[in-house]
Amino acid sequence: MIRFENLSKSFWVQGRRKVVIDNLNLTLPTGRSLALLGKNGAGKSTLLEMIAGVLPPDTGRIVTDGSISWPVGFGGSFHAQMTGAQNARFVARVYGVDTAGLLAYVEHFSELGPQFHAPVRTYSSGMKARLGFGLSMGIQFDCYLVDEVTAVGDASFNHKSRAVFRDRVKDASAIMVSHQMGKLRDFCDAGIVLHRGKLEIFDDLEEAIERHTALLS
Repeated sequence: MIRFENLSKSFWVQGRRKVVIDNLNLTLPTGRSLALLGKNGAGKSTLLEMIAGVLPPDTGRIVTDGSISWPVGFGGSFHAQMTGAQNARFVARVYGVDTAGLLAYVEHFSELGPQFHAPVRTYSSGMKARLGFGLSMGIQFDCYLVDEVTAVGDASFNHKSRAVFRDRVKDASAIMVSHQMGKLRDFCDAGIVLHRGKLEIFDDLEEAIERHTALLS
């Protein structure tokens, strides 16, 4: 369960206050994989970061009764001076999971080779995405947050990432942001549309996509 209570968030842009989340009061459907849709700049990534606890709201709160991943693909998850392995150890301690098990899983899954033991500041964006995705998949969460990263690297790694993520959401929920409707149709069974700071919930993914498409025109 994820419930928003009087949730608001705004930023100052060129001397003007831009509201991206406007006094939300609703509960997201439980046990569903939700596509989060909205125009560029609507606040989708901001909402994911607030759900994850990465970004504080201006007002209100988010109430949950399960474990929630950080947004997959969020580079701020890592300490740049630490190696990939050291970041994995730190995450294991924070989430109370077996350190050796998570370390072995992420090293194998990410396919970073010797770079797994190099500082994250030396990583390309693709390598950071591999590390982040591997860490997220290495921990059993009740809800996975995914921001435009379910596949990185070559076709083989892409296929592996999609298969692992599909397996994880069989027993968990997810909130996914993507501009690729095909990807959303692959993984999601319902949708939420963020427009002018408000959320609309659709039990039918196609209805959510239709609403999103209409807002773009």
